[in-house]
Amino acid sequence: MPKPELEKLRENLPLWVLRAVFLVIAGGMAGLILRQYPQAPPMNWLLFGGMIALALAVICLDIFTKQKQLDIVTAIYFGLIVGLFLTYVSQFAFEPFLDIIEPSDPSRPGPIHRWTPLVVGIVLCYVCISLLLQTRNDFRFIIPYVEFSKEVKGLKPYVLDTSVIIDGRIADVVETKALDSQLIMPRFVLTELQSIADSSDRLRRSRGRRGLDIMNRLRANNEVDLVIFERELPEFAGQSVDQKLVLLAKHLGGKIVTNDYNLNKVARLHGVGVINLNDLANALKPVCLPGEHLKVSIVKEGEEAGQGVGYLDDGTMVVVEAGREQIGRTVEIAVTSVLQTSAGRMIFGKFEKVMTEPAARAKPIQVASEASK
Repeated sequence: MPKPELEKLRENLPLWVLRAVFLVIAGGMAGLILRQYPQAPPMNWLLFGGMIALALAVICLDIFTKQKQLDIVTAIYFGLIVGLFLTYVSQFAFEPFLDIIEPSDPSRPGPIHRWTPLVVGIVLCYVCISLLLQTRNDFRFIIPYVEFSKEVKGLKPYVLDTSVIIDGRIADVVETKALDSQLIMPRFVLTELQSIADSSDRLRRSRGRRGLDIMNRLRANNEVDLVIFERELPEFAGQSVDQKLVLLAKHLGGKIVTNDYNLNKVARLHGVGVINLNDLANALKPVCLPGEHLKVSIVKEGEEAGQGVGYLDDGTMVVVEAGREQIGRTVEIAVTSVLQTSAGRMIFGKFEKVMTEPAARAKPIQVASEASK
């Protein structure tokens, strides 16, 4: 068996053991029921087979449901637990009123006593689960530790602005995995983007459609944790889009990703962190540009004829045309081009003049001069 399949089987072994134990328990429960309530032979096999079929159906549903979102699952069962607890407590509060409405023997409760707790329990469970599902982006419930957290992934979530979506470079940055936190796309920003895409102005409409294409590209990437924030916070009332972004980032404890200079200033005034892609691009620009002059020591031959190779202090390789004859010297070159790749940066230049001679060549000249003295 191939090693990856063996590792996968070993990883899933506890789960298969759990499923086997579940089948055995289902069969044992059928046996206990038949022992307590004996049935005719055909009903015995029917009840036993029904229990096993129900257990197999649950296992199949578990197997074919590949992706299970932890925040949704935990919100459902935590809400169910809270709802059942509130139902139990509410029984003591409603009991005196139910006795007034329907006096009955405690050993034989009437329909109101029998069905009211069930109805109240269904309502409370629904309300609790619905509330947690709608607020799961603000809090995360993980049992048994009941961890409360505003972020699902990374340290701080990144709230996206309309300008950074239209710009498009955010998709390239995210694909490099430089940003590993959750990306938050507010509904009001998405609405603004759709209104731009529906604009009557051709240039504005093309920018909006480009932004929608970038959004689809981010959502199609399985490695990107992109969440559409649907809620309207009370403090959003009457605020502009920029102000809503600042308030949302402060509410989530995150940062704003934008290219808008004014939004950058406003966010910093409110103490909200900002990632400006223009500042990021300036920080990553090449250390030199074509036409500039550099000093570099030629240390070896290049791959092409006449080329020499040197290195800057940071390890950047410099390929010098007509530099093969200058090995061992420090020369001045004129930069012709800069190549940036995933493997690093390379600088290409043309030999201009010699700055210093190598020590090996300077020494004989010094000896000769001393001999002449």
